[in-house]
Amino acid sequence: MPGGVSSPVRAIDPYPFYVHKASDSRIWDVDGNVYIDYCMGYGPLILGHAHPAVQEAVTQRLKLGWDYGTPIEAEIALAERIQKDLPSIEMLRFVSTGTEATMSAIRAARGFTGKDIIVKIEGGYHGAHDAVLVKAGSAAISTASSLGVPAEAIKNTLQVPFNDIEALSDVLEKAEPACLIIEPVMGNIGPVLPETTYLTEVRKVTEENDTLLIFDEVITGFRLCTGGAQCLYNVTPDLTTLGKIVGGGFPIGIFGGKKEIMECVAPSGGVFNAGTFSGHPVSLTAGIATLNVLNEEGYKRVNGLGDLLRRMLVDLLEELDIRVTVQGIGTLFQIFFTEKPVKNYQDALTSDVDAYKKLAAFMREEGIFLAPSQFETNFISLAHSNEDVEYTIRAYANAFKRLYNLDVDTAGY
Repeated sequence: MPGGVSSPVRAIDPYPFYVHKASDSRIWDVDGNVYIDYCMGYGPLILGHAHPAVQEAVTQRLKLGWDYGTPIEAEIALAERIQKDLPSIEMLRFVSTGTEATMSAIRAARGFTGKDIIVKIEGGYHGAHDAVLVKAGSAAISTASSLGVPAEAIKNTLQVPFNDIEALSDVLEKAEPACLIIEPVMGNIGPVLPETTYLTEVRKVTEENDTLLIFDEVITGFRLCTGGAQCLYNVTPDLTTLGKIVGGGFPIGIFGGKKEIMECVAPSGGVFNAGTFSGHPVSLTAGIATLNVLNEEGYKRVNGLGDLLRRMLVDLLEELDIRVTVQGIGTLFQIFFTEKPVKNYQDALTSDVDAYKKLAAFMREEGIFLAPSQFETNFISLAHSNEDVEYTIRAYANAFKRLYNLDVDTAGY
C-alpha cells in the first residue's frame, strides 16, 4: 500500500497505530492502548462508535442479504427522510462516496446549464476527482494539485477566496460559470466559518449571474443540525451533496436538489451516473438508523459539549499565555497555530504545521486521538461526555507544557 495506508491522511510519523476495536467515544489499538477519539472516522460517527441502534439495524439487514442490484424500500425511506429535513432537495441520487457525489453534482450542473466553467473556493475540498484538484492561489491559470491530472481537466476550474464576496462576484460576472461549489462551513482545512452575511450574499450573486449554487454538505449535513448548514444559515442552494453521517459510518454519497436539474440525470436525462454499490442496502439501513436516533435534544447536548470544549480550551490557552487560535462550530473544533482568526485558506497557511503535528503526537501519548493534520477538523459525538472533555483539557495542558517547555503545574486542570 502506498505509504502503508489506504488514504493519505492516515499516514502518521513515524507510523500510524492500528485499531483493534472501538466503542462509544473510544478506540483501542492492537497494542492495548485506549484513546478518546475526536476523529470519529473523520465525521460520520456523530452517534459514536458501534452505536447499538445502528448495530442492530445492520445485523438485521445482513440476515436478509446485503447486495441485490435492484431498488429496495430503504432507498425510499431514506430519500423521504432527507427531503423532509432538507426541503431544497426535491430529487436525489444515492452514490457510494462523497467524491462521487460532488463529481456528479458538478456534472449535473454542467449538463443542465450547458456551460463548462465551474468555480470553487480556495482550499475547499470536494473529493479526489480531477476537476477539483486545483492548487489554491491559481485562479488565473488553473494548476493541478496532484500529479496525473491533465491540464485539460482543470482548465475550466476557477477559484476565489472564502469570505470574499467581491472576488466571487467579479469571477461570476466575467466567467459566467455553470456553478459554484462551496463548503458552507469549510471543514477540510479545519473549521473555517462564514462571516455574518457571506452565504446570503453568495446566494444573491449566484442568482444574479445565472450560476447554480452547490452546497457541499458532506461534512456539515446532519452535523450542525438536522437540516445542515443551509438550515442553520437559512440559505437555499440549487444542489446539495451529502455523505458521512447519512451513511451511519458506512460508505455513501448523495447529490440532489431542484427537480428540473435532477431530471437531467440518467435514465431520466442525458447526464450519466451509475454505480454498482450506489444505494447499498447496508449503508441505507445504517443511515436510517442514525437519523432516527438524532433529535433536537441530542443536537442541543452535543453542540453544547462542543461549546464547552472550545471555551475551556480558550481559557486554558489564556492561562498558559499561548497565542494560538481556537475555531469551530457545534461539534467541530480545531486549534490553529497562528495568532489571527482564520477566515480563509491563506490565513490557514500561516499556521505552524510542525507545532500542530507535535501537539497531536503528544495528545496521543495522553490518550487522545486528534486529527493528525493541522488542516483537518476534530469531531465530538453523542457518545462523548463531560468527563471526556475535562480529561481532554488536562491532556491539552500537559501537551502544551511539553510543547512550549513551560514550568507550570498542570495537575489542577
